[in-house]
Amino acid sequence: MTTGTEAPRIALDPFVTDLDAESAALRAAGPLAAVELPGGVPVWAVTHHAEAKALLTDPRLVKDINVWGAWRRGEIPADWPLIGLANPGRSMLTVDGADHRRLRTLVAQALTPRRVERMRERIEKLTQDLLDALPADGGTVDLKAAFAYPLPMYVIADLMGIDEGLLPRLKVLFEKFFSTQTAPEEVVATLTELAQIMARTVAAKRAAPGDDLTSALILASEDGDRLTDEEIVSTLQLMVAAGHETTISLIVNAVVNLSTHPEQRALVLSGRADWSAVVEETLRYSTPTSHVLIRFATEDVPVGDKVIPAGDALIVSYGAIGRDEGAHGPTAGEFDITRATRNRHISFGHGPHVCPGAALSRLEAGVALPALYARFPGLDLAVPASELRNKPVVTQNDLFALPVRLNP
Repeated sequence: MTTGTEAPRIALDPFVTDLDAESAALRAAGPLAAVELPGGVPVWAVTHHAEAKALLTDPRLVKDINVWGAWRRGEIPADWPLIGLANPGRSMLTVDGADHRRLRTLVAQALTPRRVERMRERIEKLTQDLLDALPADGGTVDLKAAFAYPLPMYVIADLMGIDEGLLPRLKVLFEKFFSTQTAPEEVVATLTELAQIMARTVAAKRAAPGDDLTSALILASEDGDRLTDEEIVSTLQLMVAAGHETTISLIVNAVVNLSTHPEQRALVLSGRADWSAVVEETLRYSTPTSHVLIRFATEDVPVGDKVIPAGDALIVSYGAIGRDEGAHGPTAGEFDITRATRNRHISFGHGPHVCPGAALSRLEAGVALPALYARFPGLDLAVPASELRNKPVVTQNDLFALPVRLNP
């Protein structure tokens, strides 16, 4: 079997100049590929569907960063651009077993299906307000800046009880948080300021609870057990980060996919296909999350003809996994909303670690997309798809901008 020192490594492009080609290369090297993250950090990537499902439920792979040999040896600097994703504080993202069950149960008590469904009316109102602000007579706009970005940010702020006046600053901070190009001297400062904003929000909600998820997290308990302030702050930051980035990319990618596949757009606009099919096929075909960091092997873990050595790190390469022919057949590389396997993707995770915000993201996209096309059925890209550029974010499938012609 091949070990980490013997396998050639695929260096992930920090500028994400061709995500599709990179994902295809990872898939071809899989199901387990040796990769190098920006900053020269060696890890493994699982790139096939079946193996990813198995590894996501394998107890030999844990979230405790102290298992990572490179971390213990001091080889990962505190100003590594991705440190906030690898070591984001104590939350569901960083614990396993009983601790994970405890945190997830407490979060689930707060993020109930009823609470998510109660957001529908608010999402519909925000969607209509944003559409009303677009030029009624058509024209060219950056749909990401004008629609796909503000909707999830306002929704997550409303859900979590975050002061909307903080949103412009949070936009700047989260762009630095996710970017591989954040200057080393800004990494620690960015993480510190984000934690401070979340801590002030938690303190305000302790003093004056409201009808929001942060207040519910403070009040949630399991057999008398409460989340600590550290756990609430980390959970709040996790949910704000994941809650807006994923949905932005989902909406943007759906518009790109429909614009570049007019026959698929015709199916849904004519009612021959449902908007939920567009959402699920977009999640599969152009998953919002490219790679999820990081799990660590407590012992040697064989995968195919390779082995993740004990102490090594693993990322889950959802961008590669979504188009795995082993899961979706020989047409896995095509966008097809009639595909029978479109719901079989694992773009929100798998097993006990499925994203708790998946229902909210689906709800937002399920409201936003049909409303957008009902208002502007002739909407199309204002530039060739080949000119669209990804931001330098290796974890997210995130465009700089989405110029469209509204053509009502």
